[in-house]
Amino acid sequence: MRVLFTTYPERTHFLSMAPLAWALRTAGHEVRFASQPQFTDEITQAGLTAIPVGGGRDLWQIVARDPSWLGESVSGGMPMPYDAADRPTDEITWEYLRDGYAGRVNRWHKVSNVPLVSDLVELARQWQPDLIIWEPLTYAGGIAAKATGAAHARFVFGIDMYAKTRDHFLRLKEEQPPVDRSDPMAEWLGSYARAHGHEFDEDMITGQVTIDVVPPSLQRRAERRYLPLRYVPYGGPASVPKWLWKKPDKPRVALTLGLSAMDHGGEYAVGLQKLLDALAYLDIELVATIAEAEQRKLTRVPTNTRLVSYAPLDALAATCSAVINHGGFGTLATTALRGVPQLILPWDNDGPALAAGAAAIGAALVLNPRETTGADIRNGVLRLLSEPEFRAGAQKLRAEMLATPAPNDLVATLEQLVADHRARSARPSVERG
Repeated sequence: MRVLFTTYPERTHFLSMAPLAWALRTAGHEVRFASQPQFTDEITQAGLTAIPVGGGRDLWQIVARDPSWLGESVSGGMPMPYDAADRPTDEITWEYLRDGYAGRVNRWHKVSNVPLVSDLVELARQWQPDLIIWEPLTYAGGIAAKATGAAHARFVFGIDMYAKTRDHFLRLKEEQPPVDRSDPMAEWLGSYARAHGHEFDEDMITGQVTIDVVPPSLQRRAERRYLPLRYVPYGGPASVPKWLWKKPDKPRVALTLGLSAMDHGGEYAVGLQKLLDALAYLDIELVATIAEAEQRKLTRVPTNTRLVSYAPLDALAATCSAVINHGGFGTLATTALRGVPQLILPWDNDGPALAAGAAAIGAALVLNPRETTGADIRNGVLRLLSEPEFRAGAQKLRAEMLATPAPNDLVATLEQLVADHRARSARPSVERG
């Protein structure tokens, strides 16, 4: 079968999807990855075939000019209205969701998707994919599937705040009088569906199925069909330095605060100098993977600290006794897959929710980076190194992840998904030359 992956140009999103694309390709299927032209090198460096679609405009160019463009999350974590996924039901109002959706459609979803839609639909019509897999904010994938009749699936790599919030919205919508049931998402996506001879369907927002790489103990699932998938670490082209070949003489602790903030010109939420100073006198080897621009801001580097601009996290975590991180899903999951306890300093998006889940299973300690002190950080690391309960919790989370189907194991399920879709829609398979 032919499988078309698509994402708007967001590196961490693509990195999570690449292993499944490899699995489908090595199983003999034709795989293409569509994104905007500026993202082509990222795709081809992963050994995948890229198809540039759309123009070069993207969300982050606008945010760079106007940092307030997206607004701020009310909760300090997930952006509104998607923070409804992490709030008590009785606190969620119809007006909050309706108005929140209206703002996000205009300032986020349209900006990320409109540059892709026309070319992506044309590509799908010409290439005739059997299956389209799209990351949860690239609604252009669902539009292309609707226009061509392909089966399609969302690929979720974090808290499924989008489907969870949608469930709340649909519940509250039914409680409103018919004249007050405005649905910004349906109105926007429905216009594309009608342009291609179809009507809006909820699967344009949440997919026919959802491929989910988040361990169940960390996820907040909606009322949807999920296909669990084991997370496979991939951080892009990398080499393992010689100092990582051998076992460290002292307990090794990694410090990594993620790719996304630096990729988009942001900054770390916790002061690096404070972190390094807090751990300076511990009998450990601290490996701090810090962007070079941030390294230059430091006034001192403790003798127990090795500064590197990058190290492949999977290889690094395998040698560590603890990892300090920001709670981004890729970092948290890579560390968890190695069974290593974590000190998490989450500050935005779904980081706080993921961190809370890891703490609940006993695999992590969580500190608020805006309030924590150097002593808090030092004591947290000492606890992770000395209290065996954290290693046990980390091993429990690792076991949960290893019990989930690997990408190669999911291929047959996706093949059946396509076969079932063809049977329902009477869509014939296309002869491949």
